Amino acid sequence: MNFISASIWTLENHCFIVYTMLLVSFVVFTLFHKKRVEAQAVRHNAKRLAPNGAGTGRERERDFPEDDPDPILTSAIPEDTPHIPYKPVHRSDDEILQRSREYYELMAQRRSVRMFSTEPVPQEVLENIIKTAGTSPSGAHTEPWTFVVVRDPEVKEAIREIVEEEEDLNYRQRMSKQWTTDLKPFRTKAEKPYLSDAPALLLVFRQTYSWKEDNTKRMHYYSEISVAIAAGILLAAIQYCGLVALTSTPLNCNARLKALLCRPGNERLELLLPVGRPHEGATVPDLQRKTLEQIMVKI
Repeated sequence: MNFISASIWTLENHCFIVYTMLLVSFVVFTLFHKKRVEAQAVRHNAKRLAPNGAGTGRERERDFPEDDPDPILTSAIPEDTPHIPYKPVHRSDDEILQRSREYYELMAQRRSVRMFSTEPVPQEVLENIIKTAGTSPSGAHTEPWTFVVVRDPEVKEAIREIVEEEEDLNYRQRMSKQWTTDLKPFRTKAEKPYLSDAPALLLVFRQTYSWKEDNTKRMHYYSEISVAIAAGILLAAIQYCGLVALTSTPLNCNARLKALLCRPGNERLELLLPVGRPHEGATVPDLQRKTLEQIMVKI
């Protein structure tokens, strides 16, 4: 009887183990299939929205070239690039003082706005502010930035859908309680109507590397700070021409937005800026900036 009982117990345990393995396999397969379907949907949407039949970001990715054991090194720009005289306009102390005051007063009015008018902005204005951002300094003059301008309502709506889906998870699960508490005065939440209301979205991508004409990899030095400086100049240009923007950093949206916008593998989304005129009913929190004494140290 003991032998029979032991056999039954062993059989029951084997059945339980097999059942558990089957259940785990089913769950893993279901999750994998779901991710695969989602990825196919993103790729399909990207192909549908891409201009001139461009492929998805994944299709446009290129592998790193293999290291040459005896490489012939060439600089990113010609070594014999001539140096030319630099002669900006010379201004008196009184003039530069006046200009510094005027520029500060202009920039002190800059605010992050979350309510936008749908009134369109001329394309040339957008091009001029991006050209201005492109004057930014960069490590070894690699200019590691790409500015994607989105005006198409369908694409803006697709961007909003992706961002809101991820932001819902961010607010509910990913962001700490302290983080969400600190955001309460700004009345920001997962819903982002400004992404479809603003007449234009500017997406700032950072190029981690690029390619030379001879198909060798071009390193990008200090790409993060270079793009950060360019973004600052971009915001200043937006303010100078009388428009407003919101410095949005959509958490966990990089891969999906890259695929949607057909960006290559060497780029990473750093900023998403709705740009336009403020809505007539727009409000901003009554904040105070740090004083000069709090942000400057004299030595």
